[in-house]
Amino acid sequence: MKDFLKKYLQITFGALLFGAGISLFIDPNNFAPGGVSGLAIILNRLLPVETGTLFFLINLPILVLGWKKFGTGFTLTTLYAILLVSAFSNYFKHFSPATTQPILAAFFGGGVTALGMGLVLRTGGTTGGTDVIVKCLRQKKPYLKSGTFFLMIDAVVIGIGGLVFGNVDTVLYSVLSAMVTSYILDLVLYGRDEAKLIYIISDAQEVITKRILTELNIGITHLSGSGGYGKDKKQVILCVVKRPVSARVEEIVKEEDDRAFMIITRASEIYGEGYKSYFGEKI
Repeated sequence: MKDFLKKYLQITFGALLFGAGISLFIDPNNFAPGGVSGLAIILNRLLPVETGTLFFLINLPILVLGWKKFGTGFTLTTLYAILLVSAFSNYFKHFSPATTQPILAAFFGGGVTALGMGLVLRTGGTTGGTDVIVKCLRQKKPYLKSGTFFLMIDAVVIGIGGLVFGNVDTVLYSVLSAMVTSYILDLVLYGRDEAKLIYIISDAQEVITKRILTELNIGITHLSGSGGYGKDKKQVILCVVKRPVSARVEEIVKEEDDRAFMIITRASEIYGEGYKSYFGEKI
């Protein structure tokens, strides 16, 4: 029961942020940064219907797709999120815009909506619309990040928005907002898992290995290697560490063997224990 309440409180807060981002930043500045929300904003300029209501109506056929692909539980959670996003969008529409500066609206609108969307996605639900479509695409292409799919779909909606609004500046700000959304969404879903990949070749590999294992409590892999010139057999230490820990590894190596050969490179994505799960991502 506690987990159930926590899940729906998180969805509620995420939907509130999403709706606020749309109605206080994006919509009043005439941005259509993609997705169903962007499409709803475009249609709002053509039809006498509120953006939040259009968001709900557009989502209905997509919700049917979600029900067929992911079942009743997923559909009910998503329907709850859609209803809240629609309600919050219509509610915040009656407030004055948070800013009329396009650059600020693009950054903060994109960031707030992405944060709200990410909170919902982390519960296993979605805010409907392209979230459901992306979730389907992720099943076929799990190695691509969600933000990448959203950016591709957003490009189509932004193009339509450019035709309707007929303003190049609006299109450019919409692109900026979509890019911010993509970046923040990936940050919320996956975190900053950037790390250092370190190769160590040393005559003191045993003591270096022992110190890294005991003092830093991180995993190590030994690779078999041999010198290209002297053909000497060597055990190469391989480890992946978070950036703050990298300096400590360097210190240990220098203390034990100041003539050790070390290669340190950046690892932008790491899957496995201690990092993110390839199969456990929410979308």
